[in-house]
Amino acid sequence: MRTWPIWVAALWWGSLTSLGFAVVPLLFVYLPTPALAGTTAARLFEFQTWVSVSLGLLLLIASRALRWPMISARVQATTVFIIGGMLLALLVQFAVAPRIVARENLHLWHTLGSVMYLLQWLCSGAIFWTLVKPDIAVSEGVKIP
Repeated sequence: MRTWPIWVAALWWGSLTSLGFAVVPLLFVYLPTPALAGTTAARLFEFQTWVSVSLGLLLLIASRALRWPMISARVQATTVFIIGGMLLALLVQFAVAPRIVARENLHLWHTLGSVMYLLQWLCSGAIFWTLVKPDIAVSEGVKIP
């Protein structure tokens, strides 16, 4: 199963997508109070941080350990996005989230956290796209010696 890094990248991007763009907005629609929705969202985002870090570490391991040159080279090409996504997740969790919970300049910190989450989502999307995009030479029918 040499394509497992693709599945890891898909899980990272998919988990960020479903949580940030579906689950959390629905919490604010269906839970009885915004405070309850916010508390629940904070716990889900904390869980997502550890999912992101774990999946990022798996991708970093894949970039060094794989023996399949095509997949390994593509994973290595995404190293900046992997590290960036992991760093953004940790920064949101440990620098931004405590200020949101404390309601310290809430609008500023919530906006910053949302932008950082979006950047993490873009990093994971870039990783996933790099791993699944068809090889240009193969798609054009060029034979590689």
